[in-house]
Amino acid sequence: MTPTPGKKLVLAHSVRPDAPQHEVETNKALARWLAQILGLKYGGSYDPAKHKGRELYLLPTQTIVGAAAACDLGVKGPDDLWGGVVEHDFICTKAISHGLRSYQAHAPKGWAPLFSERTRNVVLDGLSVFALEDARPAAEHLLYGGPIRLKPVHACAGRGQEVIESLDAFDEILARLEAEKLFSEGVVLEQDLSEVITHSVGQSFIAGTVLSYCGDQYLTKDAHGEEVYGGSNLLVVQGGYEDLLALDLADDVRLAIEQAQVFDRAADEAYPRFYASRRNYDIAQGLDSGGVSRSGVLEQSWRMGGASSAEVAALQSFINGPEMRAIRVSSVETYIDQPLPADAIEVYRGPAENSDFLLKYVTVKSYDG
Repeated sequence: MTPTPGKKLVLAHSVRPDAPQHEVETNKALARWLAQILGLKYGGSYDPAKHKGRELYLLPTQTIVGAAAACDLGVKGPDDLWGGVVEHDFICTKAISHGLRSYQAHAPKGWAPLFSERTRNVVLDGLSVFALEDARPAAEHLLYGGPIRLKPVHACAGRGQEVIESLDAFDEILARLEAEKLFSEGVVLEQDLSEVITHSVGQSFIAGTVLSYCGDQYLTKDAHGEEVYGGSNLLVVQGGYEDLLALDLADDVRLAIEQAQVFDRAADEAYPRFYASRRNYDIAQGLDSGGVSRSGVLEQSWRMGGASSAEVAALQSFINGPEMRAIRVSSVETYIDQPLPADAIEVYRGPAENSDFLLKYVTVKSYDG
């Protein structure tokens, strides 16, 4: 498998104007690395004054929202970016994972009930809320089944989440000054699990190559002791999900892959104007309040994410060894200042959004040991 160099210029694109330095620099590092792999020229960060009208391949830090925004960037389809494009903002958030409490509940423009109908059996028990007045009925309904987790739909890396064990505790949240703004922006209320393992399942479509993978992710503590994303361990194959499922996999991993596939197909069906060349899904498996095992897709990532560096490392490995059936790759994020481990590839070293230091790196191991 050898990518054919083309005329496209590979560019990093930091979508958020207030993006933290580590996000911007990681974006640049991955764009530079991918350009090298594909035999294309790396052009730095996207600049409309310099790049408008040129043939580009973008690595956006966020999912692109709206056909007009995609058009302005020169993105016409999934071959023009490593990421995704959605028609409305909520589609690329946790919000689509669950339905509404009732047909009378507030919903954002473009909301497709079909999605939650298709995914009902592959997600945890939960509801999405888009208005303060809809919050308490949703929480009351879910708390009958045990503790719930409140998740702001635009938060990432596990930040901003709270576990609620009673309606009184939820009422305290509703009484906060920022409650109306919080719920109007969108909140997911979802059953809380214990002893959780979070699986990562996904696909990347880059320059005619399809990579499919499964793995797990884990948490670490930032400088303030908050548990945040710490990395992913992935098993990657060249080819589709059928090639991944042909490997010797544990039953829980197979279940996670099958659930991700249902979620992925539902997105294409319910939101036909959506497209993505990077499709990553988080699947949580753990115990509910009754001690029963549960498994469900938590959310999607149709953009550069924590595991992106591992995916690029896998692509590099397959190009270097096209005969390989599979490869094991890991992305690591640590808030401890330490030397780079032997044979690791450094992606970022510097300040973090909420800490003085963050190190991101990748390791590669053979599939068969």
